[in-house]
Order: sequence, then C-alpha cells, then structure tokens
Amino acid sequence: MTYVLTVHCTSKRGIVAAVSGFLAEQGCNITDASQFDDAETGSFFARISFVPETGTGLDALREGFGPIGEAFGMQWGIHDTADRMKVLIMVSNFGHCLNDLLYRWRIGALPIEIVGVVSNHMTYQKVVVNHDLPFHHIKVTKNNKPEAEAQLLQVVEDSGAELVVLARYMQILSDSLCQKMSGRIINIHHSFLPSFKGANPYRQAFERGVKLIGATSHYVTAELDEGPIIEQDTIRVTHAQSPDDYVSLGRDVESQVLARAVHAHIHRRAFLNGDKTVVFPASPGTYASERMG
Repeated sequence: MTYVLTVHCTSKRGIVAAVSGFLAEQGCNITDASQFDDAETGSFFARISFVPETGTGLDALREGFGPIGEAFGMQWGIHDTADRMKVLIMVSNFGHCLNDLLYRWRIGALPIEIVGVVSNHMTYQKVVVNHDLPFHHIKVTKNNKPEAEAQLLQVVEDSGAELVVLARYMQILSDSLCQKMSGRIINIHHSFLPSFKGANPYRQAFERGVKLIGATSHYVTAELDEGPIIEQDTIRVTHAQSPDDYVSLGRDVESQVLARAVHAHIHRRAFLNGDKTVVFPASPGTYASERMG
C-alpha cells in the first residue's frame, strides 16, 4: 500500500519539516519525494510517496494533516495509488491516440478506469465497443453546439469522470466548459507549441520549411492551444517530405506525448503553476505494465 501527498502553497520556512515530521509521527516511511520552489512566483510544490508502516489509514492521515494544510494555506491531497482515476476520452476521425491509450490501458501501463469514449463521428464505435466500453455519439454542428455541449457535460457528470482526454477531438470547447473543468481536460496538439497554433499545423510547418515537427500536450483553457504545457516532443523532417509525410511521421509523436501527459496527471505529478506547469519525475515502478502485451 502506497499513498501520495501533493502540496501547493506559498513558499515559506518549515513546510518540509512539518510534512516530514507529521508522516514520521504517523508511522509512515517516505519512499520518493520531489519538490520545487518557484522563485519567480513564490510558490512551493511537492509530491511525496510514502508507505504507512504502522497501518495508519487514509481517513486518519487526511484528518491529521488538516491543521498543517490550514497553517500553511496549502492546496493538498492524500491519495491511495491503488485508486484508479476515472477518465473520459474524446476523439473525432483520427484514431491513433485513442488506439494507443486503449492499448496502454489494456496492458496496465496507464492504470486508469476508462468510463467511456465520446465522439462526434461513428468512425471508432466498433473499436470502443469491442473493448467493452461505453460509446457516446454526440454530433456537433454549427446549429447545435450548445445542445451538444450540454450532452457532453451530462456524460461527464453521469460517468463521474475526473479527467477528460481530447485524443485528437477536433471541436473547440466553450469557455464555460473549459473554466468549469479547469485542470481536468488534457489536449494533444500536433505542433510544437507555441508554434503553429490552430488548424492545419502540419501544413503551416511545411510552408515555413521547418526541420523539426512536434506535438504538445497541454491543459485546456478558453484560449485555443494556449493552455499550460505538460509534455512535448519532436521528430526531424527534411525538405523532401510533404505535408502528408508530416502527418504520418507525427502520429507516433502525438501518441507518445499524450500518453506521457496522461501518465503525469493520473500519478499526480503535474501541477498548474499559472500559465505553466510543474511536472515531477515518475516514482520508481510507475512505468511498469501489469502485463507485457
């Protein structure tokens, strides 16, 4: 049994001493810890994995930590790593990220509970149903956007989704939905942001003659492709390759970047820090799959 404590507060003397002292008093052994003190914003972030060696329960730990959290003005949480985060995936007509997430989920490389897949097309209905997952077709047109978003919100609420993953979902979400689910929607954009925002980034990259193309996974905000970046990667291209080549080459990068961002979020390694994020390294053993394939 392993628990994770996450902390975000204003930086001040004594935080680490108070936290480590509390855990020691409760019979807990720290197995992994990361912290960051942002000198520019004055914010402190920490993620601590620990084992309750004397059998202290989650409720008792949360109750006991409350006064410390209040004293330092913390946003904090204590979580059982065995609990699987409920995730809702959204997709349109490009299925590579969806298929990659489903595979990683199936072998246990992403220990999540997928509560459904939403799409504005029927393209991947069979794929989803064959995984014994709920499929929700919500058609989106210029005339029905408010109604479609209301349906989406209902699915989120009914499913109990804690995280929404836009796996190449090619519809813009409303400002109100982005604000309502701030820090709980992750998108994959097929460019190395902040370059080539918006539609057709591979075409934009081709026309600029770039030598690297990339992918960016970020939290969704009301501003298109402007959310805090969680993960990025690139792949090299040459003058001889076409925009269609870029699309094909980019598929693997997009899938890997999105999976790494989801991994960071579900293991509570990613923290919002204004327009940026703090992403701590993975704890030992958290990349291991439950089975090989």
